[in-house]
Amino acid sequence: MRKSIDGLATYVQQNMGLDPSRRSLFLFCGRRCDRFKALYWDGDGFVLLYKRLEKGRYQWPRRPEDARLITERQFRWLMEGLKIEQKTAIVPTLPGRIA
Repeated sequence: MRKSIDGLATYVQQNMGLDPSRRSLFLFCGRRCDRFKALYWDGDGFVLLYKRLEKGRYQWPRRPEDARLITERQFRWLMEGLKIEQKTAIVPTLPGRIA
């Protein structure tokens, strides 16, 4: 959790092979899983967010191969202390469609 904006942007580019200035939110978690940093390009500069939980831990994927794209819904679950995959999640449907 020592990297600043430049360090995180370089990590995204060199280690992940991704463009840090694309419209994405890159999340990084500390070893204790009680804090994270988020890097976001808003069009004219980077935004760096930092959050530390006072109690509890995030259900964060620990292995590099677990890194992946997540939906806004999965991000919400993660921020609420839940796992990214929820076995009982209700799948959204279009209005007026009955399965």
